[in-house]
Amino acid sequence: MAICLMTASVHAAEFQTITISELKSAIKSKKVVLLDANGTESWQKGHIPGAVDFNANKNALATVLPAQKDTLIVAYCGGPKCNAYKAAAKAAKELGYTNVKHLTAGISGWTKAGEKTDKSS
Repeated sequence: MAICLMTASVHAAEFQTITISELKSAIKSKKVVLLDANGTESWQKGHIPGAVDFNANKNALATVLPAQKDTLIVAYCGGPKCNAYKAAAKAAKELGYTNVKHLTAGISGWTKAGEKTDKSS
């Protein structure tokens, strides 16, 4: 049992978290790529402005992400209890990106904070 708990702790800390205010600063300075891991239907209904639909681009992610491997990549999904972001974060990490973070608040926290979302058809 202790091994399982230890493993969960290690995975929980695999990607550093980023707050909404930190993310807003990164967006303002145009120094971040957002990966929305909520699925294409959810992405179309509302995503953080500029976010890439991970599900629609996962097979060509290398062509969507910038060449600079130290670029800030932020993955997010529904909210604090959602783990879908892990697929996007791991995919970026496997491509060699070294500054991959997780927006724990997710899209639900973003909208609850009164932040704008974009919709696509």
